[in-house]
Amino acid sequence: MAASTNWVASAVAQSVLERGGNAFDAVVAAGFVMHVVEPHLNGPGGDLVALVTPAGGDTMVVNGQGPAPQGADIAHYRSLGLEFVPGAGALASAVPGAVEAWLVILRELGTWELRDVLSYVLHYAEVGHPLLPNAASTIASVADLFRDHWPTSAKLWLVDGQAPAPGTLHKNPQYARTLRRLLAAADTGATREARIEAALREWKTGFVASAAAKAAQTRHRHADGNDYAGVLSVDDFAEFTVKLEEPVRLTFRGTTVAKAGFWSQGPVLLQTLAILDHFDDADLDPSTERGVHTIAEALKLAMADRDAYYGDARDDHGVLRTLLSPEYAKQRAALITSRASTEWRPGTIPGTSPYFPPLRTKAEVDAAVTNASAIGEPTVRPTGETRGDTVHIDVIDRHGNVVSATPSGGWLQSNPTIDELGFCLGTRLQMTWLDPASPSALRPGRLPRTTLSPTILERGSVAVSALGSPGGDQQDQWQLLYLLRTLVGGYSPQQAIESPMFHTTAVAQSFWPREWTPGGLVVEATLGADVIEGLRRRGHAVTVSNPGNLGRLSAVDRDPVSGQMRAGANPRGAQGYAVGR
Repeated sequence: MAASTNWVASAVAQSVLERGGNAFDAVVAAGFVMHVVEPHLNGPGGDLVALVTPAGGDTMVVNGQGPAPQGADIAHYRSLGLEFVPGAGALASAVPGAVEAWLVILRELGTWELRDVLSYVLHYAEVGHPLLPNAASTIASVADLFRDHWPTSAKLWLVDGQAPAPGTLHKNPQYARTLRRLLAAADTGATREARIEAALREWKTGFVASAAAKAAQTRHRHADGNDYAGVLSVDDFAEFTVKLEEPVRLTFRGTTVAKAGFWSQGPVLLQTLAILDHFDDADLDPSTERGVHTIAEALKLAMADRDAYYGDARDDHGVLRTLLSPEYAKQRAALITSRASTEWRPGTIPGTSPYFPPLRTKAEVDAAVTNASAIGEPTVRPTGETRGDTVHIDVIDRHGNVVSATPSGGWLQSNPTIDELGFCLGTRLQMTWLDPASPSALRPGRLPRTTLSPTILERGSVAVSALGSPGGDQQDQWQLLYLLRTLVGGYSPQQAIESPMFHTTAVAQSFWPREWTPGGLVVEATLGADVIEGLRRRGHAVTVSNPGNLGRLSAVDRDPVSGQMRAGANPRGAQGYAVGR
């Protein structure tokens, strides 16, 4: 089974499975294809977080989140007059981690040759693919920026100086040449693993690192409307290494949920489940007023802890496991009343002080950001209006190998296209704070606290499901609704994915320009007028989104006894797809 946010990626993954590849071969082939068919949502210059479970083995986190460059320190950014890291431009660029992470997954867990895996993406890059409507819309939104300030991006993405129409056949020969040069380097290896390692070495220390560093250090327009040079260097490329880590786990209603660590927002899902475990099932129905209220209030508490405590700049992550304890969760659950909170309420961990980030309302952001020239956030606006997203893919094979992967960053609107490479750098550093007191402060060599948050479910020691969603700060919020509907409500994966979605915006937004909405709650209209009115009576600041705007979930699962498999994918936008045999 394969399910993802794009039908081409799902088809590619299934093709690999049909030809004898395993789940890891399949997900890597599809991941590279998504760089080309969804370039407004992810790219080679971005990052990747994945959870992988080899059949009969333990679940591991593939940490493909690159760190801040060695030249990225608060003093330098403050000296430029910056209060926040801009949402576009090389000052926001972490070390790219996506390509290295895909290659590590293939080397460690796959069976196919790199050349066979890359044959799919080479086809779409060289022959072309019809440009998605959302990709065309994204290009149109930044066409002036490309024409006036980012000429290399205009060269790749505009047609005769104009934004292309949806369905235009788009090719990326520059990226195809980059991949073929990596394959030429791979040919020097004597074994499959050595060939992958040779390609990886060329990426980290060869022409890719050189071209990317040169482009980053060239002055260019950033999201705040000013021109700066970035600080990414060839040494930053060479020093970064993808890590395989133990996940953080919590058991809820007999199912163990595995997530990435506190350098991600993944534990938010676990915290919220721990809080909700103190409520009756009737309080956990995401389709009722009572359920939406209880769930939203629990999410606010967990997200406040995220903003107060999570981040790679905090050395002792062991203390943060207190946030997942039943005792702590019970204390947090007691704060939930029948009224919506409009306060930002982190909890207290003994011996640790919570960080209080700047909380700016929309009016304050609008007053401060007066000269913006590029998109900062790639995901869903607080109003529910879409302006891009991330991508996600889940694969499970006949052997019982399971993988859930969320690649993102390096969107075509993130940075100027690197002409020699056919892609641009990412902007994940916009999630850091220019305040040394923050656990997610900008520090050289440290990870920005990413929103990328795939999930694997386990029963006993067996991985039984993989799921995830794009959506920035909404990723774990929408996954929570899926889990409550499947684990408590008994929904099938597809039923849960198609059901009405909602999320809170009463959080310190991770993306520039970082606004928060006290009591904010965005709901799909399909939740129903009576439920929506009831939520307003409880004090929620409700924004009603058009049907189908929220939620980007996909999921696969497998019964370990019968071997029966199921999958589901998001029908919103007619783009996600689940396939299997």
